Amino acid sequence: MARWILILTLALLAGWTQAKEAAPAAEDPVLEARMLRIATELRCLVCQNQTIADSNAELAVDLRNQVKDMLKRGDSDKAIIDYMTARYGDFVLYRPPLKGTTFILWFGPALLLLGGLGALLLVLRRRNRLSPDQFEPDPDGEPFPAESDAKPAQ
Repeated sequence: MARWILILTLALLAGWTQAKEAAPAAEDPVLEARMLRIATELRCLVCQNQTIADSNAELAVDLRNQVKDMLKRGDSDKAIIDYMTARYGDFVLYRPPLKGTTFILWFGPALLLLGGLGALLLVLRRRNRLSPDQFEPDPDGEPFPAESDAKPAQ
């Protein structure tokens, strides 16, 4: 009797956990395509390295639904992007326009790279000008290992 109860319980659990048929992607494929095109232009404000089309964050899902609602109302693509930019700033655009407020977004990585290279060159030039006695001596007292001390390759 216990065996039958176990089998019945497992069968019921298996029935509840089966995958259901996926809902259609959209009622209107043209509207869905427009929504995806706009969503690929907008950055997820949570993930920041994904578009709202790629992100599964709650905010991205809400923004996709808001874009879809605005499209159903008849808003143009430009009006939707302008609304999102007015609400969240230029940072919401995956490709922000080049202007004074977005200068750091466009040129910040290059400036950091140039600054790092400049600092490296400065340190190397200063080290090159130091005399050898200003460096810490090696533990064995020799500045460099002699070539004869090198172990032969096996």
